[in-house]
Amino acid sequence: MVDFGKVLDFGSSRQSGTEYKNALLKKSILMHLADNSGVTIAELAKELNVSIPTVTKLLADLKEEGYLEDNGKIETAGGRRPNIFGLASDALYVVGVDVQRKQMEMVLMDFQGKVVYKKEGIAYELENTPESLEKICLETELFIQECEVKKDKIAGIGISLTGRVDPKEGYSYTYFNFNEAPLTEVLGVRLGIPVYIENDSRCMMFAEKNFGVVKDEKNVLFLNLGRGIGVGTMFDGKLYYGKTGFAGEFGHIPLFDNEAMCHCGKKGCLETEASGIVLEKIFVEHLAGGETSLLSDKWRSGGEVLLHDIIKAANHDDVLSISLIAEIADKLGRGIGVLINLLNPDLVVVGGSFSLAGDYLMLPLKAAVNKYSLSLVNKDTRFKLSLLGENASVLGVAMLVRGKILGVI
Repeated sequence: MVDFGKVLDFGSSRQSGTEYKNALLKKSILMHLADNSGVTIAELAKELNVSIPTVTKLLADLKEEGYLEDNGKIETAGGRRPNIFGLASDALYVVGVDVQRKQMEMVLMDFQGKVVYKKEGIAYELENTPESLEKICLETELFIQECEVKKDKIAGIGISLTGRVDPKEGYSYTYFNFNEAPLTEVLGVRLGIPVYIENDSRCMMFAEKNFGVVKDEKNVLFLNLGRGIGVGTMFDGKLYYGKTGFAGEFGHIPLFDNEAMCHCGKKGCLETEASGIVLEKIFVEHLAGGETSLLSDKWRSGGEVLLHDIIKAANHDDVLSISLIAEIADKLGRGIGVLINLLNPDLVVVGGSFSLAGDYLMLPLKAAVNKYSLSLVNKDTRFKLSLLGENASVLGVAMLVRGKILGVI
């Protein structure tokens, strides 16, 4: 388990009482600035309940150490204009890595939480093998070289993975689970930088909170709808993990009385009738049964018909695609109705690759939710479509690592 708190560890037990207290105050200043783009000395003094001379001295120290920058003076109605301070963008950096089934995406994020470099569409095959894990390491090392940032400036690497992930202990139980040591430890040694892993749905939820459609809402569900189904949950403004980090296995709620075997080993899971994988399967069955589509020629020539193909066809008014997406949406709505009845959230954000179907997904989905959930409960829940697209997970995991380094998570 990686202790990111040590990255900005200003104090030690060998310091005097005053030195140790000042070290903790420095950390508190950085934590406050992580969520506030610019503050004055007076505001910090009030926030930390310390004197202005003390704050002035600590800010000078942090500026000299490279963690802060003076952003100049602000206009006031009268009197002396105070200076405002913020995090120095180049003090530290973090790398975010989103590992998908067929590709990877990476970002370099600065200390202020801004993306300064990104790389998309990195060819990749996700398999539970040492070779697949080594590919992540090699591509990450190449990305860091391309960023042209000194390695010792990179304080942490966050990796977003699908499946069951225990971020606290650093284990992945779905992929790369062939080492006794935690995956974070294995990767940290291999890459020479502290590594953090997180479930992709929670990463997406956190990205929506920081960059997306979540505003003042405190209780939010993020639906990660793709070839599988996951959910990231935020209660009282904080991500919810459960005891061991496995909260959010929405796709494995046993909702259907069928004999379809889910990849989890159980029968009747939501994913057996309402996932992108199922949509791909039934779409091909309809083509084999003689129905026509914009994708008919691709299928006849032996091409693989995947979720993104079906969504693209729907957005070009393909009747079969639109019809089957609506069928899947109705079954999804049955599961979402359970979540709304149980959790009564402020907001449900619909994301993942399935969300690119837009209204072809959202309209039948909302109709199904109204049908399957209690009206007294669902009337208080709003739905929003994610606007972050394929970037949500990589942004979320980078922000999570930054937050852990700054001590705000």
